[in-house]
Amino acid sequence: MPAAMPAVVPYVVGLTGGIGSGKSAAADEFARLGAAVIDTDVIAHELTGPGGAAVAGVRRLFGDAFIDAAGAMDRKRMRELAFGDPASRKRLEALLHPMIRAESERRIAAAFRENAGPYVVHVVPLLVESQGYRARYPRVLVVDCPEALQVARVRQRSGLTEDLIREVISSQAAREDRLAAADDVIDNSGTIAALQQQVRKLHEKYLVLAAV
Repeated sequence: MPAAMPAVVPYVVGLTGGIGSGKSAAADEFARLGAAVIDTDVIAHELTGPGGAAVAGVRRLFGDAFIDAAGAMDRKRMRELAFGDPASRKRLEALLHPMIRAESERRIAAAFRENAGPYVVHVVPLLVESQGYRARYPRVLVVDCPEALQVARVRQRSGLTEDLIREVISSQAAREDRLAAADDVIDNSGTIAALQQQVRKLHEKYLVLAAV
């Protein structure tokens, strides 16, 4: 009787970076080049959107005041609570993180099974903070830029106050810790064209690594 074929493990690049670093721009370019991109922020929005699987848990933990008229988590109110009260943030993370991880794993397996791309880019803002994630990737890519540029970009796109943005930054891993965890780094202190050029070079590298 022939031996069973060994399971093939998809090549997954963990992409991370602080708020406003340019993770989404990098992920968009990887997707344009043909990689399968799975973004935990997108999954979190789906889980907490109208009819999302996490909405009942948010209601149970925080009450009706944190559910908006459409039946979704009120993100603005929850953001203000979570970054002003570390205990509340931990309760929210304890609810969402296992759900996000399970859905990520399902989508990664599906992307590989359906041949959605030569490799998967898994966008995880809190990759370095969540130690369980680090061992899951053969490659970790960090999108990096100075903190002042992070603040300016987030203010421009979201209208959040500088104080709140800096609270978010301080709640995330320190820049030096992310860089220490990186196998590859994209310097996003310049133009979008410069970022895209770096992504193209990494894409060629990842094609080779994924094929080994």
